[in-house]
Amino acid sequence: MTNQDEAVAVPPLTLAWVSRHLEVGERIVRTEVLYGGITAEMRRLTIGGRDGGTRDLVLRSFVDPFYGERAEDWLSREAGALTLLAGSGVPAPGLVAVDPTAAHCEYPSLLMTHLAGRPVLDDEGLETRLPLLARQLVEIHALRPAVRPREYAALTTADTVVVPKGADAAAWAAAIDVIRKPAPPYEGRFLHRDFQPGNVLFGVPASGLAGARITGVVDWAATSWGPADLDVAHCSTNLALLHGPARGLRFPEAYEEAGGVLAAAPSERLYWQVRDGLACSEEVQSVMRAWREAGRTELTTRAVEERLDAYVTALMDTLG
Repeated sequence: MTNQDEAVAVPPLTLAWVSRHLEVGERIVRTEVLYGGITAEMRRLTIGGRDGGTRDLVLRSFVDPFYGERAEDWLSREAGALTLLAGSGVPAPGLVAVDPTAAHCEYPSLLMTHLAGRPVLDDEGLETRLPLLARQLVEIHALRPAVRPREYAALTTADTVVVPKGADAAAWAAAIDVIRKPAPPYEGRFLHRDFQPGNVLFGVPASGLAGARITGVVDWAATSWGPADLDVAHCSTNLALLHGPARGLRFPEAYEEAGGVLAAAPSERLYWQVRDGLACSEEVQSVMRAWREAGRTELTTRAVEERLDAYVTALMDTLG
């Protein structure tokens, strides 16, 4: 490798494992840390071939012991999803190899192809990107795998919600009461389960963000089977925190305009929207940190909490 900095160098066992999955005559010539993730350490590996050409792979490793406890499940699920998505038309990475139990590597790891593009988290050009996000999610939900992934798991309960300091107490109490009720019936769909701007790659032309186009969807570790409303709600919450509550409230409409189908009853839609908004209350710190690393330094913990409060309150006002 030409770059031996400890922050980017691949550990020796993992290096040997990656090398076994390269083509004859190939070697790693450069490594680069990819920032913005929360649960795993990500590296881009530039692979040099005998003909002088290069290609890029991405190495995902669960280094943190806290997340490492769930790595086997996440990596196995992601490997299955990437295998399923191959040839589906959904722009996802290709699976190269996976070591979910760290049988060969220092840490549980997955090796995949690298997709062009980058996440775009700026406010600029959002009105153009919003319908692109919606259409991409409709395409994901249209997949009908022969073997369904496991049923979705709820990410919060009424007893674990963290009410932000200074939040509208009445609105949050009403929202918590919503998720105390049983989940509404739903028609199952193939879910990404973490579909949001940080996991969507865009190609950005020289003309600017208004001309951006989706080049890939990444991080399929939570792939599940469940209601389309849940994926839509998750993206809505993230849009609300990144760009303001009004943008989050707009996304379900964009999803329907793209051909997606949501729950018919307003009360059922409210359940899924509120459930995801409240789940985010427990993750503000980690979500905010990833966005700040990506350049949104104005999104302090307090700023994100205020947007979350405004979004949950708006949900209860407009949909309740």
